This record gives sequence, structure tokens and C-alpha cells, in this order.
Amino acid sequence: MLQVQDIKKTFFPKTVNEKRALMGVDLNLADGDFVTVIGSNGAGKSTLLNAVSGKMPIDTGDILINGKSVRRMPDYRRAKYIGRVFQDPMAGTAPDLSIEQNLALALRRGQSRGLGLGITPARRELFREELQSLDLGLEKRMTSKVGLLSGGQRQALSLLMAGFTKPAILLLDEHTAALDPTRAAHVTELTRRIVDSEKLTTLMVTHNMHQAIDLGNRLIMMHEGRIIYEVAGDAKANTTVDELLARFAAIKGAVVDDKTMLS
Repeated sequence: MLQVQDIKKTFFPKTVNEKRALMGVDLNLADGDFVTVIGSNGAGKSTLLNAVSGKMPIDTGDILINGKSVRRMPDYRRAKYIGRVFQDPMAGTAPDLSIEQNLALALRRGQSRGLGLGITPARRELFREELQSLDLGLEKRMTSKVGLLSGGQRQALSLLMAGFTKPAILLLDEHTAALDPTRAAHVTELTRRIVDSEKLTTLMVTHNMHQAIDLGNRLIMMHEGRIIYEVAGDAKANTTVDELLARFAAIKGAVVDDKTMLS
């Protein structure tokens, strides 16, 4: 479903501020794979997601979605294939539009828009059913502006909108990091439910190592623009945080704890 082939990205090349963010990254996701991505700040995690989404052009290499190269495709055209939830709860929704208007926009992602009604009685009923699955009571507030919602409510809505049209790839960029522990746990469980029920191919960046182990069927570790470790299946399910830290320390050549690795 997703093929990342030897992609490289350098910021500010040939200057004193040169930063090699991606250094020949290769990654393949089969249909239905749920891959979590961990690593220290500056490892290239978010740059990888930005490259896949088209938000950031790559220098060399290729990116294929369902066998089709999208390297030269702008982000607004990739939108028909990709759903994304950002770390900032304010980034994934239009605050001045109502909940149902946001859902109507998400429903037409990547499609041409004519002069027909965006919200019909049938669509409103669909929106109500989808919102009920969030267990937040938003189905009773569909005409409320999204800007009035809490961060956790907005992030849950963003997650629902991202998976609404069953995109080929779902990108989650530390989407629970800005939430309090209770809301983060709720959004994490929603993530599991939505990805599993829709069988979405998912790439998720997280700084929460317990979350990285608990969610998905594959885990990759990045460092200095490269994928340095991968674990999958039963081996991943049985992995511990201490084992991941030891692996990172062995590769980096230093003793680390979770605060060191994730800062």
C-alpha cells in the first residue's frame, strides 16, 4: 500500500545550517499494516510523515501509494489517498465551521466540489451515527462551531474525519501528545478502534513508548535520519520499554533512559 524508496531530504544544503533529515529511508507498508515510529527529536520522524503526505518535497528517492508514484504530486492532490491527524488539536479542523460542516468537507476530501448541498438529511444522519461512535455526545452538538470544543474533543473529531473516507494511508503525528492523560487515553482507544474496524494502513509517530508497543503490528525506531531498528508481530507485542531503550543505547553507543531518548 505504501512504498518509501531510498528517500533523502536535506534542509539548508551547502550552508552552515545544513541538516540531513532523511538519509536513504526505505519502508514498505502492506495493506492493513499499522506501524508505530519512535526516536529522539530530530530523528526524522515528522519529516518522514511530511514527505509521505506531500507537505515537504524530497530530494531523491520515490514514494508510491498503491503502486503509483506520488513524488511529484502536490499535497492537495494526495489528499484523496491520505488522512492525517496532527499533534496540534487546532490543526485538523476548521474552527469557525460547525461540526457537521467539518464532516461534510471531510466526506468530499480529494473529490471535485460542485454547487450541490454539502449537508443533506441522509448525510446528517450519517454524521450523527459516526459521532456517536466517539462517545463524547458530539452527535447532539452538530451545529456547534468546532472552535468551542475542547482539545480532546477536537482531536477525536480530527481522527474521525481523517478516517472518514477510508484513506489508503492514515498518518498520525503525535496526535495525543498535546492532550491530558485522560483525553490521550480516550483518543488512543479511538485510534485502535477506528484503525481496526476500517483496516486502515497506518503510520503513527509517537513519543509514548508504551503506546508504540501497545498499538499496531510493527514498530520502527529512527535515529539521525535512518531507520535503525524494526520489530513486528509477536516479538513486538512481547517487547518492553527497557528492551527498546537497551537497543537504542547499543546502536547509539551510550546509556540512555526514556527521557534521554525522547528529548
